[in-house]
Amino acid sequence: MSKIAVQIEASCSFADYFKLNYETEDVVNYFGYSYRTDVLKLAKDWRELDRLPNLEMRIRESVPYISLNNELARRELLIAPVVIDLLHYTHAKLRIGYGLKASEQLRGELDYYLEAQNSLLVVEAKNADLQKGFTQLATQLIAVDKLVGSDAKLFGAISTGNVWQFGFLNRIDKEIVQDFNLYRVPADLEELLRISIAMLVA
Repeated sequence: MSKIAVQIEASCSFADYFKLNYETEDVVNYFGYSYRTDVLKLAKDWRELDRLPNLEMRIRESVPYISLNNELARRELLIAPVVIDLLHYTHAKLRIGYGLKASEQLRGELDYYLEAQNSLLVVEAKNADLQKGFTQLATQLIAVDKLVGSDAKLFGAISTGNVWQFGFLNRIDKEIVQDFNLYRVPADLEELLRISIAMLVA
């Protein structure tokens, strides 16, 4: 466990944690959780992905014609199509730009908040720097943990649109685990979808 004591402002939004130069572990420890990175073998759902060919085609066709220099473009043109197809397969409820406040230090908006019967998936879009983005995602998962029923499984994903990385919050052990693996779009799109679906139908 990290021994570094971090100083967090009395009022801090989720987005502020992306700007801080603290290690993910130090921020997570501040809120009373532990943190580790591991090479995870995430469960996959093996149903027929009837929309996969169309989704992959649309992404491949659009990439040469769009500028991906900002977070908004990545969120709307690369991440949103994947999220929308997740709804088709899982019938999860989606909230976009979802405002959440667990405390003055755990507040702000979740880019995508998917709610299924027994699990939740938070997707945070970033233009760059997956690790700092994961620190922000970790604070979002901690906030959700404090606000929702204890039965729900909490998963998260950080994405630059063309790269995704997963994590989850173990609610019993109060531990956040970051998967070391990265999933590229469109090359790993099928695997990305199967993992995301499995999280929401867990």
